Amino acid sequence: MDRVLATLMFFTRLPFWRIKQVDAEHFKHVVPYWPLAGWLTGGIMVGVLWVAGQFMPMSVAWILAIVSRLLVTGCLHEDGLADFCDGMGGGVTHDRILSIMKDSHIGTYGVIGLVVYFLLLTQMSALPLELLCGVVFAGDCWSKFVSSHIINILPYARKEEEAKNKTIYQRMTAIEAFIGALLGTIPAVMFLPKTFWPALLAPVVVFILLVWLMKRRIQGYTGDCCGALFLISELSYLFVCLTKYSYTIYD
Repeated sequence: MDRVLATLMFFTRLPFWRIKQVDAEHFKHVVPYWPLAGWLTGGIMVGVLWVAGQFMPMSVAWILAIVSRLLVTGCLHEDGLADFCDGMGGGVTHDRILSIMKDSHIGTYGVIGLVVYFLLLTQMSALPLELLCGVVFAGDCWSKFVSSHIINILPYARKEEEAKNKTIYQRMTAIEAFIGALLGTIPAVMFLPKTFWPALLAPVVVFILLVWLMKRRIQGYTGDCCGALFLISELSYLFVCLTKYSYTIYD
């Protein structure tokens, strides 16, 4: 229970800290339960999308859904994406990349990365409301499950005292991996039409490519890398779903 609370406290800005004080040790185990946070953030997005979609244009309803997740997470992942783009785009050496990522100021690559990301993300409003709700909920949970395995493959790229949150995540146990698999796949099985299941492979491909890039450039991962990995993985999945839908209606 403490690790679940730690997960919700870490990945959202909702006041779960009011329920109980959680020991710092539990925050080293939040990544395996990342898909659980997806149930909350994805569920809030779908709720806002469904309600707004009843009386607003889909483009507006989808933007409101995006904003709802930004508010709930405190832009945690988007901050990671911006820092990741700045570091990988502006740095050449291992130390320089990590230094740029740690800098709280956003640079040109970070701005461009976020602009491109949100421009692409808003295109999902082309999907029908009911389908988009299922796609979004399944994608949030599944992409977080896939991304969570970065801690099992790569070492942390910094020393613990150099980490932004002063925490190095512990690798998953077999039980944690199993729980994460359930939390990540159940939404897809329940809410994603079977014809869209091949889209679930997209985050896996992106995961492999980005893990290779991180290993090559910084010999590990950082918290910023985790956030960027999730958003890019999710975006790849969403676009495969959008492409599948486009070919279906024009076939």
